[in-house]
Amino acid sequence: MATKIVKSLFKSQPLGILFTPQVRYKATLPSLKFEYHDLEPTISREIMEIHHQKHHNTYVVNYNNTIEKLESAVSKGDTNTIISLEPALRFNGGGHINHTIFWETLSPCSSQRSSDLDKAIIQSFGSFEAFKNNLSAASVAVQGSGWGWLGYNQKNKKLVTISCPNQDPLFATTGLYPLFGIDVWEHAYYLQYKNVRADYVNAIFDVINWEAVSKRYNDAISQ
Repeated sequence: MATKIVKSLFKSQPLGILFTPQVRYKATLPSLKFEYHDLEPTISREIMEIHHQKHHNTYVVNYNNTIEKLESAVSKGDTNTIISLEPALRFNGGGHINHTIFWETLSPCSSQRSSDLDKAIIQSFGSFEAFKNNLSAASVAVQGSGWGWLGYNQKNKKLVTISCPNQDPLFATTGLYPLFGIDVWEHAYYLQYKNVRADYVNAIFDVINWEAVSKRYNDAISQ
């Protein structure tokens, strides 16, 4: 049962989850493909270092602790405990999923969208600018903490922009395949942009790794 619960959360997300006899799905903090200072001036070194080493790592640690408790509860047939662990599994597992995608789809180097992704953006939104405006609006409008997402609907084969609260993972909660997410928790931008979330959201388009987003789109349409 524990295996099924975790598989449903991490479906289609190859995010450094390890299998061991003791902990079936152990998360690991992913290494970045760039240095902490490489995204400046869009995202400062201080923000990146704290965000990756402190915030993301905390989700990893708490997720692994929750999985250990879940495995123990399953082995004892403790249904009440299994159910009570769902919020922690969702929050910390979702935080790990979301941040791993976030790091993957950021880059200090400029890159081009694939022709297939460009075509899909135009078909779904009318133009790239319309897409950018939609995603920006969804991200800025999040009340409290959460994420703005570009997702792919594998049923109608359309791209959509949507927001999710807190650390709810896009795929597990909506069925949409995540292509790119904008973290609008205050820890992602406040040290640099203060309370002006819109400036941060607008600036982050300068460091999107479109090659990685295009690859995620190709993965999504091939499933």
